[in-house]
Amino acid sequence: MSKWKEYLDTFALISAFGLIIGYTSQEFRYSLGTMMNDLLGPLTVLPIHILILVLSAMTGLFVSIIQKYTINWGTTKRIQEQMKVFQKEFREAQLSGNKSKLKKLEGQRAEMMQIQSEMMKQQFKPMAYTMLVTLPLFGWLYHLIFVLQPEATIMLPFYGIKILATDKVLQFMPAWLFWYFICSLSISQVIRKLLNIGV
Repeated sequence: MSKWKEYLDTFALISAFGLIIGYTSQEFRYSLGTMMNDLLGPLTVLPIHILILVLSAMTGLFVSIIQKYTINWGTTKRIQEQMKVFQKEFREAQLSGNKSKLKKLEGQRAEMMQIQSEMMKQQFKPMAYTMLVTLPLFGWLYHLIFVLQPEATIMLPFYGIKILATDKVLQFMPAWLFWYFICSLSISQVIRKLLNIGV
């Protein structure tokens, strides 16, 4: 079973990497957007700001479920606690000039860094699976706004007026992307709380 999981992880990683490389090509982005539009086209009856809300909820749910079942949150929490204790002891030893304790902690530092590296690797693995869903959805949204509906307007609640989805907000970010991040962050927090994910 673990062998199949390894194969699946490798396949997901290669596929996600292929999508990322593909995104550098305008032709690839157009083809991906067209293909996804065949699947998600019916959603375009929704106003663009509601559509973005729906997509961010879909991706937030998918990402949260993947993380729930691929990350050992108990181990992650234990490692984070160990790192906090180690960093506190190390800082106290530095401030007090306790050379013998510093020497002892220096010996533990390599081990702690290795443990932290393993934890980060464990959290990185689910990214391949999440990108397989989020990148095509994101690609379709980009295709929709820049190719199919370049005149689409978006209603940002705090602005109170309709603006073009491609207009800049905060001087640097397109309105559609800004709204996507706001929706994604807030909905993901709610879903993670409901699924009891995180440390």
